[in-house]
Amino acid sequence: MIKSMTGYGKAVGEYEGRKITVEIKSLNSKQLDLLTRMPVVYREKEMAVRNELSQSVERGKVEFSVSIDNVGTEKSQKLNVSVIETYYTQLREVAENLGIPQPSDWFATLLRVPDVFKSDSQEFSEEEWSVVSSTMTLALDAFNEFRIQEGEALAKIFQQKLDNIASLLAQVECYEKERVEKIKNRLHESLESLSVDYNKDRFEQELIFYIEKLDISEEKVRLKNHLKYFAETMQQNTSNGKKLGFIAQEMGREINTLGSKSNHAEMQILVVKMKDELEQIKEQVLNVL
Repeated sequence: MIKSMTGYGKAVGEYEGRKITVEIKSLNSKQLDLLTRMPVVYREKEMAVRNELSQSVERGKVEFSVSIDNVGTEKSQKLNVSVIETYYTQLREVAENLGIPQPSDWFATLLRVPDVFKSDSQEFSEEEWSVVSSTMTLALDAFNEFRIQEGEALAKIFQQKLDNIASLLAQVECYEKERVEKIKNRLHESLESLSVDYNKDRFEQELIFYIEKLDISEEKVRLKNHLKYFAETMQQNTSNGKKLGFIAQEMGREINTLGSKSNHAEMQILVVKMKDELEQIKEQVLNVL
C-alpha cells in the first residue's frame, strides 16, 4: 500500500469555552521539512509535538498548526491596565517634549498598541493538554487517511502504466524475427553493391556475432522483472517512494537499451511509447511517501 506525500487533516476540540483547532497539511519534499505554529502558552510542548509528528508523517514539507478561539465571553481576553497606563504616560511625555498635538481619542489609540490585552491564564493544565493531544491525534488520523486515499489513486495510475509498458513490450516480440532478417538482407545488399569478393563463411560468422550483440532477450527479461517488482513494492506497508523511484530508473535503463539495439523503425516507436509511459510514472513517483 502506497501513501501520497500530499495530505491534509483537521480536528477540533473544546476545553472550558475555548475551541482548539489542529491542522496538518503537507506537500512533496525529498525529506521531512516540518513547520509548527503553536500558541505561546503551549510552546514548552513543541519539541514533544515535533518528535511525534516526525515519527508519523515521515517525509514531506509539513505545516502543523494549533489555534485557540474563545467560544464564550467567560474566557475572553482582558485589558492589561498596567500596560495601558505605561503607554499613556509615555505618549503624553513624548507629545509634550516634541510639541505635537495629543490624540483626540486616547482610548482608540491605546487599543492599537501591542500587549494591551491579556489572557486569563498564561499556563495550561494537564487536562487541557490532554484535550490538545487527543485533538492532534484525530488530526493525524485524518491526515494519514487522506494520504492513503491519495495513494490508492496513485496506485491505480501506476498499475495502468505498468500494464501499458508490459503490453508494448509484448508487441516488441512480433518484430524480432523480422528485424533479424532485415539486418541480414541489408548487410548482403551492401556487400553486393560493393562488387567485391568475400568469404561467405566468414561473413556468416561475423553476422552471427553482430546479431548476438543486438539480442534483446536479457533486456526483456529484466524489464519484465522490474515491472513485477514495482507492482510488488507498491503492496508493501513501509514507506517506499524512494524505492519505487530507483526501480523506475532501472526500468528506464532497460528501455533505453532496447531502443539502442532495436535497429527497427516499428520497434523504436514502441520504445518511445514505453518511455512516455515511464516518464509519467517517474513524475507521479515524486508524490509517493
